Amino acid sequence: MAVYSIKDLEMLSGIKAHTIRIWEQRYNIIHPKRTPTNIRYYEDRDLRQLLNISILNRNGFKISRIASMNEEEIKKAVNDLSSGTFEDSVQVDALTISMMELDEGKFETILSSNIRALGFERTMLEVIYPFLDKLSLLWLTGSIHAVQESFISNLVRQKLIAALDEIPFSPNAERSFILYLPEGESQELSLLFLQYLIRNRGHKVLYLGQNTSLVDLAEACKIYKTDYVVTIISEAFTRQSVHQYLENLRKVCSGKKVLITGYQVLVQGIATGPDIRVMKNLDDILSVLQEIDRQVLISTDIQ
Repeated sequence: MAVYSIKDLEMLSGIKAHTIRIWEQRYNIIHPKRTPTNIRYYEDRDLRQLLNISILNRNGFKISRIASMNEEEIKKAVNDLSSGTFEDSVQVDALTISMMELDEGKFETILSSNIRALGFERTMLEVIYPFLDKLSLLWLTGSIHAVQESFISNLVRQKLIAALDEIPFSPNAERSFILYLPEGESQELSLLFLQYLIRNRGHKVLYLGQNTSLVDLAEACKIYKTDYVVTIISEAFTRQSVHQYLENLRKVCSGKKVLITGYQVLVQGIATGPDIRVMKNLDDILSVLQEIDRQVLISTDIQ
């Protein structure tokens, strides 16, 4: 069971610590425990309750009304809201609750209703990616267990693979990409989504996946005619620096353009150049793909 400070609750729910304390005192909505030294702390049930309250409060429910509702009434109101509104923050909090409760039915209902209303790509951009950011925050605070992370990651992975299967193959695509993750890198969901974004724009993709060595990548580049090599580096390398790895990658991908993103690339200030381009965030990734699409249109018009 995770333990939270009031600052953790503020960070995870978006409700100010001062407001949480007032709600505790006036409405008795959550019940903090105290350590032997009289320091206030909270448990999983308190976080789930506060996330539900946050959803209702942001959508017009006065705190006095919420305080008069029992737990089942609050849950029902939240379920009704999450299926009837597509406000990003509501959906992200609802997904967080479904993950904490290991509730696949709730997850499926939320995601399916968003996909029907917004389409798969917008759902990923506006709901799932912000949720995955929150998931990282929950990991940092020790707020979730490995089983919860695995549960939600597998469900998102299934959705991505199903969406990829719906995209028809483009044998005459103007641009081709190789996507891979270095050995020890774990950002498979992000790489799968990059594959979806690229293929959905009509480009060809060779997806090598996780634990791809530079030797294997070099062999793929010899066999497969590609314009771009795309990867993510978020984990620290143990045998070499990121800078040295990229120098080796340059040699392996000679004549190809490398598109790279990830935490380690950003914090270490990797220099860009004609052969390597760093993509800082999701907006930057989308801008790069738009730029590639414009280049394709220009080359097609010239021909």
